[in-house]
Amino acid sequence: MPRLAAFPKAFMQALCKDGTMTVSEWISLAANLEIEGLEWYAGFLEMEDPANWSRFRKEVEDHGMVIPMMCCSPDFTHPDPAFRENEIAKQKHWIEMTHALGGSYCRVLSGQRRPELSIEEGITFASDSIHACLPHAAERGITLIIENHYKDDFWNFPEFAQKMDTFCKLINRIDNPHFGVNYDPSNTYLAGEDPLELLKRVSHRVVTMHASDRYLAEGTLEDLRREEAGVTGYAKRLRHGEIGKGLNDYDAIFSELKRVGFDGWISIEDGVDGMDQLARSVAYLQSKIATYWPEEELPPAKSS
Repeated sequence: MPRLAAFPKAFMQALCKDGTMTVSEWISLAANLEIEGLEWYAGFLEMEDPANWSRFRKEVEDHGMVIPMMCCSPDFTHPDPAFRENEIAKQKHWIEMTHALGGSYCRVLSGQRRPELSIEEGITFASDSIHACLPHAAERGITLIIENHYKDDFWNFPEFAQKMDTFCKLINRIDNPHFGVNYDPSNTYLAGEDPLELLKRVSHRVVTMHASDRYLAEGTLEDLRREEAGVTGYAKRLRHGEIGKGLNDYDAIFSELKRVGFDGWISIEDGVDGMDQLARSVAYLQSKIATYWPEEELPPAKSS
């Protein structure tokens, strides 16, 4: 049965840039939710000190939760080999961080979609870089998860492998038991494509999922295209909405995931309008999980 985690989407600036929220404050807030885990972000300011890693793990576990997933954003598509080597070193550091926190999944990305980059160059740069990280992950029992991503909060250009065909070509270059897909349905809409079509193409490789429901506050996807490149972070017209209130068909999504035997973590990217909104999204996803993975399907408890 899938398990729920939460990601502090509403508090990224506070946790990663201006320090107006501490990680401990986020943990305490999230502990009030009916979830089992917290997806971590490598860029939390307090994570710069490795001495904090074990402390935060204990705080989370003391609240009856775990840290299953690490969210980080390597940029493997830079044309400079020295830049890519530095990104590989950073990814290995994030793998160490994931291991120290007790996690099993560490995100990778392709990198930024720089205008001068060809599709073949980008796929080669990204796949070679991910392959370079896989032995480090395998030694620590970590699975690298690539997301069909839109854009990191602190990037200037959108994801290189944002489009479905490019994303599938990239993951097909990497056949390793310590590599899988983190599926985010909302990001596919932002590529102008069908999230269910992508899911059916990659569902057999999905090991984790981001639950989100984005919408455009104004304008069209064409307007978004014109303003998304060369601007740090997300375009102003883009919004994260409450799960179940946006464009995604979660019945169709969960039906396909159930069909392929998915039982991984679902991390919620929501709550930008407050913790009450995040709690409603948790409740919505709990109801869907109960529908598609009913309790009676669980194996009997082991006798002591």
